Amino acid sequence: MRNVEVFDTTLRVGLQVEGVSATVDDKLRIAAQLDLLGVHFIEGGWPGANPKDIEFFARARSELDLSTSKLVAFGSTRRPRGKVDDDATLRNLVEAGTPAVCIVAKSSEYQVVEALQTTLDEGAAMIADSVAFLRGEGRMVLVDLEHFFDGYKQNPEFSLRAIEAAVVQGASHLVLCDTNGGTLPGEVGRIVADVKAHVGDDAIIGIHCHDDTGCAVANSIAAVEAGAGHVQGTLNGLGERTGNTNLTTVI
Repeated sequence: MRNVEVFDTTLRVGLQVEGVSATVDDKLRIAAQLDLLGVHFIEGGWPGANPKDIEFFARARSELDLSTSKLVAFGSTRRPRGKVDDDATLRNLVEAGTPAVCIVAKSSEYQVVEALQTTLDEGAAMIADSVAFLRGEGRMVLVDLEHFFDGYKQNPEFSLRAIEAAVVQGASHLVLCDTNGGTLPGEVGRIVADVKAHVGDDAIIGIHCHDDTGCAVANSIAAVEAGAGHVQGTLNGLGERTGNTNLTTVI
């Protein structure tokens, strides 16, 4: 029997759905209940992105007494051609004061070249530099590898290179994201098994699915069966577009 970690992102992704809103008091109460439920990680939001999340992390230091869960601040890698010691997002992550941080990173050649308008070398360096900086600040670093499945099918060499950039610098978790929600369970199982074989025990493989084809729960279970040890999602599947993995079902 092996443990599978539960990472709840209701307080970030779950609140991106139209018609759903929460005050800072609401978010603090939800976080306390998630801790009682026993999830391993609670993603509180993106510090610095808006006044509500700034207030949440400031108040969480003194008002949240978590006994089972780690509070996580979410952000992104440094900017293209930027410097980690002069990056507002990374600075806000450190100042949030959480024991763990989760950064989103481009792991698809298409996204690096077309969305970031930079080179694959720079794309890998953005990941490595950011993880190294945050590890140097004493944080556990989880990396959400955005568009991973689409990218792996297009150019597996670069997607694995993105993973290696994170692992070498000390990332604890490599979270494979089905960002567009179009991957099917058979594909997820095969690709997760490939990644698990490549990474071995150097980091925990995670899964983060969107539900555009109604497969988020099935994809998450397929990933666990293929070796993933960490599942990200939201209570009742709340999330942008058609939602995220429903942790209520998965658990």
